[in-house]
Amino acid sequence: MTLPRILIVLAGLITTAGAVLADLVIPDLAAQHAFNPGWPPHAKFHDAQYLVMTVLLGLLGLVLALRRGRDTRGRLLNATVVLAIPWLGMLGALLFPGTATYDPEFAGRTLFVLGLHGQVVLAIVVILILLGAAAAALRTPREPSPRP
Repeated sequence: MTLPRILIVLAGLITTAGAVLADLVIPDLAAQHAFNPGWPPHAKFHDAQYLVMTVLLGLLGLVLALRRGRDTRGRLLNATVVLAIPWLGMLGALLFPGTATYDPEFAGRTLFVLGLHGQVVLAIVVILILLGAAAAALRTPREPSPRP
């Protein structure tokens, strides 16, 4: 397996499993998301929407990265774009007024790395992995087009 494919598969696994783990499985994190009693039903709906979208985008990215055939480079580049969408969406959400990476009642239980929320750090790391994968994919020679 090539380096770009390995990096993209890693990002795909983190994307697919990360949202499920954070929003449903890990008790301390799920209490801040899907199982937060302070969230109204509509907020939980959008959390579930994000969760399902992220899993679907992660699976699509994995399919694109692992599928064999012609134009491997093109599929790998497409996979990087698909996998970057939920992470860029997370960072972009911070630009909206009144948004926060955590609710105030969870301030003491929130992980910060270098002053940034753990989810933001993870988003930056995954985006950097994807940028590295895209750069590596662009450095690989294009496959010749099939002749008719």
